[in-house]
Amino acid sequence: MSSGKENVRRKVVCFSDFDGTIFMQDTGHVLFDNYGCGAERRRVLDEQIKTGERSFRDVSEEMWASLNVPFENGFEVLADTLEIDPDFRDFHTFCAANDIPFNVISAGLKPVLKKVLDTFLGEEHSARIEIVANEAEINEEGSEWKPIWRHDTEVGHDKALSVNEARVQARHNCGEDEVPLIVFIGDGVSDLPAAREADVLFARKGLRLEEYCQEHNIPYIGFDTFADIKREIEAILAEDQEKTGGVGNPLRFNPRANMWRRVSSQQAVRLSAVVKCHIAKWIYRFLASSL
Repeated sequence: MSSGKENVRRKVVCFSDFDGTIFMQDTGHVLFDNYGCGAERRRVLDEQIKTGERSFRDVSEEMWASLNVPFENGFEVLADTLEIDPDFRDFHTFCAANDIPFNVISAGLKPVLKKVLDTFLGEEHSARIEIVANEAEINEEGSEWKPIWRHDTEVGHDKALSVNEARVQARHNCGEDEVPLIVFIGDGVSDLPAAREADVLFARKGLRLEEYCQEHNIPYIGFDTFADIKREIEAILAEDQEKTGGVGNPLRFNPRANMWRRVSSQQAVRLSAVVKCHIAKWIYRFLASSL
């Protein structure tokens, strides 16, 4: 008897890093170098994060606090400096035409990212993008920039938690014959917590996230521009058209994320709290031994 799984369609939901992924430069770095602590001090602070001397959150608070520029004025240099991926606009139009939710997930400040997207895409197109990032308090004179962190952690924004929260919401938004397929797009190791929770991972070629995936045998698809990502997602949609529920190319999919999804499926919800605890501990040990 058929289980009905062959009739399940995959509902694609996209998450993308912002700095170095949608835009080639880092928005925060541009602001700090021009209106804040300066490039030399920023490099020192970045090194403190890399060595573990200080947390990302602690260093970021110092960087943002160093800014002394009104919010609107800061975008003059951003508009002149930032370069958007040449195929992002077309990719975003493709997502809208195919009812694919597109979300930005970032450790940056939401007001900054929103202003940049409004400037480069136009407010009408920018409004279709959900931004999952930290809020901010910025006084009118621009002498005080303070991040309002999404999570009470050393990184300030737990991207993995945000992706899993989105997966739960996506599952609620799916029809009876649909399951969410989480796509994550990134460039650096800071994206790895969110990337590990994705079903399909895209890593910009030649940068640290791709290198890390190769070093640790993490399934991913390399990309040069968002045109490459568009082709791959078109192929996923075509697979569901040809054979609904087909698994397609197994190299696209992240088995770790799929494991978490199975544990958190509707069947798993009916397990007792004790059983779920044991399963979670087993998965944690499995993932730790795989790194």
